[in-house]
Amino acid sequence: MNHSSCNITAYEIFSVFQLCVYIPVLVLGIVLNVLALWVFCCKLGKWIETTVYMVNLAVADCLLLFTLPFKTLSQFQHLKVDGWCLVLEGGYFTNRFMSIGIITLIAADRYLAIKYPLRSKALRSPLKAAFASGVLWIVIICATCLIKSFEDRRENDFCFEKSSVTPSVITLCTIIVGFFIPLLILSYCSIQIIAELRRKKTDNCCNEMLTRKAVYIVSANMAVFIICFFPLYVGHLLRFILDSVSSDCSAIQSINNFVHFSSILANTNCCLDAICYYFVNKEFKEASPKEEMGWSRTCCAACPGGTAPCCPSQGQWV
Repeated sequence: MNHSSCNITAYEIFSVFQLCVYIPVLVLGIVLNVLALWVFCCKLGKWIETTVYMVNLAVADCLLLFTLPFKTLSQFQHLKVDGWCLVLEGGYFTNRFMSIGIITLIAADRYLAIKYPLRSKALRSPLKAAFASGVLWIVIICATCLIKSFEDRRENDFCFEKSSVTPSVITLCTIIVGFFIPLLILSYCSIQIIAELRRKKTDNCCNEMLTRKAVYIVSANMAVFIICFFPLYVGHLLRFILDSVSSDCSAIQSINNFVHFSSILANTNCCLDAICYYFVNKEFKEASPKEEMGWSRTCCAACPGGTAPCCPSQGQWV
C-alpha cells in the first residue's frame, strides 16, 4: 500500500472535546498546584525529601498547564510546524516526562525509606533530592532538544500532530525510556512498599490506621499513574507497530484518534497529582495545627476506649 496517500490528522470533534476538557483542567490545575506551592514554600518550616520532589512536580505540572491553551489553539487552527511550534512541543513533552520522572523518584524514595529505613539515611536528604531533581530537569530538557532536532517533520505536518506514517525509532525509544521503564520502577517500588507496610504488625490502633492510610495512598498514586498514562503510551506503541507493518490508513487513523483522546486523559494528571500527592500527605497536616489536632482526636476516638496512644508524627512516612 502507498503510505504517501495517507492523510493522518485528528478528527475535527477532537479539538472541541479537547477545549471542553482543558478549560476546567486548566483552572483547577492552576489553583491546586499554586496552592500546593504556596503551602510548601510559605507554610512549611522544614523541607524534607518529599517536599523537594513535590515542589518540582508542581512546577512541572504548572508549566505543562501553561502549554495547553497554545496546544489547543494550534490544533484548532491546524498550525503548521515552525519554530514557535517546536518550542511549544518541546515544553509540553519536557514537562510531561518531568512529571513522570518525579513521580517515579517519589516512589523510589518512599521505597528506600520504608524498606531500608537505616541504610537509606546515607542516600536520602533534601539536598540530594534537589540534586536528583536538577539532574532530571537537565537530562530531560537536553533529551527533548536532541529529539526535536533529529525529528523528520514534513512541511505539511501540523503542530502536535504526526502526519507521517513512517515509523519513528526516536519515538519508540522515547516511550520506552520515558514511560515504560519508569512504569516498571514505580510498580515495583509501590508493590514492595504495600507488602512491607502490610507485613508490619502493630498493637497501636493509631499506628495501624496510619499504616492503612499509607497503603491506600500508595495504591491510589500507582493507580492514577497507570490510568492516566498507560493508554497514551500503549497507543504510541501501537502507532509505531502499525506504521512499521504498513497497515492500511484507516487502522492508523483509528490509533491516531485514540492517541489524541488518551493524551487528554494524561493531561488531567496535572490536577490529580495535586490531589494524590499533596492534600492527602503528611506535609499538609503539619501545615495546619488545627487539622493535626483534629486528626489526633479522630485517631483516639477510633481506638477502643480511647486509651491507645495517639501519635500521628510516629506514623509511616508516605
